[in-house]
Amino acid sequence: MPPAPLFWLVALLLAAGSVAAIVWPLLRRPRTTRDDAVAADVYRDQKRQLDDELAAGAITRAERDAQLDELAHRLSTELAQPAPEPARASSRASYIGALVLVAAIPVCALALYAVFGSPAALRVEAEATKAHMTRAQIDELVDKLATRMKEHPEDPTGWKLLARTYASLGRFDESVSAYKEAAARGTPDAALYADWADALAMRNQSLQGEPSQLIAKALAIEPNAPKALALAATAALERQDYTQAIAEWRKLKAQFPPGSDEAKSIDAMIAEAGAAAQGHAPIGAAPGASAVPPPTASAGQPGANATPPSSSAATDATAISGRVTLDPALRDRVSPSDTLFIFARAVDGPRMPLAVVRTTASELPRDFRLDDTMAMAPIAKLSGASEVVVEARIAKSGSATPAKGDLEGMSKPVKPGARGVSIVIDRVVP
Repeated sequence: MPPAPLFWLVALLLAAGSVAAIVWPLLRRPRTTRDDAVAADVYRDQKRQLDDELAAGAITRAERDAQLDELAHRLSTELAQPAPEPARASSRASYIGALVLVAAIPVCALALYAVFGSPAALRVEAEATKAHMTRAQIDELVDKLATRMKEHPEDPTGWKLLARTYASLGRFDESVSAYKEAAARGTPDAALYADWADALAMRNQSLQGEPSQLIAKALAIEPNAPKALALAATAALERQDYTQAIAEWRKLKAQFPPGSDEAKSIDAMIAEAGAAAQGHAPIGAAPGASAVPPPTASAGQPGANATPPSSSAATDATAISGRVTLDPALRDRVSPSDTLFIFARAVDGPRMPLAVVRTTASELPRDFRLDDTMAMAPIAKLSGASEVVVEARIAKSGSATPAKGDLEGMSKPVKPGARGVSIVIDRVVP
């Protein structure tokens, strides 16, 4: 179930339970001030006591009969009196109070949440997951959340959501700024520092410097944080510290079951780092665990329409193919020499591209094919993802980092092996 409906369902159940616990005692039938059965029991007990005293010789039969007559008279007088009325009025007041509470408790709860909670965040997260939502609509929702955070900046959870949303849209400058706000207004945790370092590496095209400092803070809080370990290993690889990279990958591998796909991928990366450390082979690591590849790290040749052949049957089975087209309304904004990137990244997880092609805008419309031979690193392959999105970006400057004025488009989430994926470049990066 999507997060927003689940939240409201749980909230409704909690509100209903609270109302029931408070209202139930008010609706219970009040006891009357007179109980006829109790009066009759008292009469029988006193008659039994008089019979025992007569049998013991403590009183005479005449005395017993006189006292029985007095008891019978008192009982008949009590039963003849009408039942008291105050209980009915009290019952009516209880029902009125119960109705007031049933209406007031949910209304007060919603009012308090609207003032102190973050309903805008729920709306953005829920609406952004609707099918067939355009990029422009998503941007509009994100801008609404950003406006809400400026008006109520004290909510660190809202800043985290905004930062992650910006990162998923490739707006890394805004993402880094939102992560700073989240860290300043809440208690930073390992996940926040790792995500912050990831966004910063995407912006800087490097994990060195401040991203590495953030990774160190994440590992100081949680030494086995998976994303932080992966980033630390890639940062060590970037500076050619293969011993440190292997050490970080071994820590990461210990968190996966032996023989799992994740463990096998890490083993391959450790083996490649070991070979590079001994000078037997270079290692093809990207600068930054989440960085979009720079122009020199392309997997396709400019001007080549033919797609590269797959290296194995497994690669062919998980390859994604389709077609990239340009919205006619944006044709005047594109020059034939502009750089075109086509790449796939996992829906969940680090933003490092799993496969990438670099060519020029002159080839649009362009048929494409992405597979494991285009991976930036053995640890991150297209075949290892459960779902991916394929993005196409026309970079006016030739840089892989999104910049104002670039043109882009993306597919809906697809599984490895998808065919006929259609991408329309229909948006200008703000």
